[in-house]
Amino acid sequence: MTGETRVVQSRTSLRAAYAGLPHGTKRVLVPTMGALHQGHAALMRAGRVLAGPGGHVTASIFVNPTQFAAGEDLERYPRTLESDVDLCAREGVDVVFAPSPETIYRGEAEITVDPGPLGTLLEGAVRPGHFRGVLTVVAKLLSLTRPHVALFGEKDYQQLTLIRRMVRDLDLGVDIVGVATVRADDGLALSSRNGYLSDDQRTVARAVPAALAAGREAAAAGGDPCEVETAVVRALSAYDVTVDYAVVRDSQLGPAPASGEARLLVAVRVGSVRLLDNCRLVLGAPA
Repeated sequence: MTGETRVVQSRTSLRAAYAGLPHGTKRVLVPTMGALHQGHAALMRAGRVLAGPGGHVTASIFVNPTQFAAGEDLERYPRTLESDVDLCAREGVDVVFAPSPETIYRGEAEITVDPGPLGTLLEGAVRPGHFRGVLTVVAKLLSLTRPHVALFGEKDYQQLTLIRRMVRDLDLGVDIVGVATVRADDGLALSSRNGYLSDDQRTVARAVPAALAAGREAAAAGGDPCEVETAVVRALSAYDVTVDYAVVRDSQLGPAPASGEARLLVAVRVGSVRLLDNCRLVLGAPA
């Protein structure tokens, strides 16, 4: 169901945008914080395919204040609504939902979503409270838009894992689809925050794809989780970065298995810019 992209900002106008849809229309949601790039475009293209020719795609654009801690980049986070809407239109999005914080939260939220133990690890340890804010706003967006399918990028793998767990544990009845990370020519995962990097910092940021490559190589050579992590840290040490973590976990972010599918997750700081990335590994391969 493509045509002119409609921009709505209120709950009332969002309901009106859905009111005329035929019964049974497949509805797809692509939640974003704006400052859209080709990684977001890939989510929208995948959403358009999943919706089908008669389906309906909504992209939300909302910089969620509750997932930012004091001193983080809430105020300077890029806000580019006009160009964002243009990109959405090119990708066949039917509705752009661009609410204000007052529309989403209607005052201070008293009931929030507890992310559980996983929400305190990795990113949750570095950014306490972050995933409570993420899961709460995603739950609200799912409730407001009532999609059959919602798409999220695999770049933020812990976020994707927690959203899937929330949807399962709370029986929200939405199919959560992860979409592969889109990368620049230098291997760096596309991110709205990459714009904070200077040219010199961008060169240093190549540490991240280099570290992932080292981890994949170590796993392919039969390395166990500790050996993979050691190879990753060694690769990162060649660059002027601060390592927040470089760990191997199972696909659900539990303890790493001795063999089989696993996930390598890396977070570093280049100056004041934090870069997250991850990749799939297969452990226990023959040496």
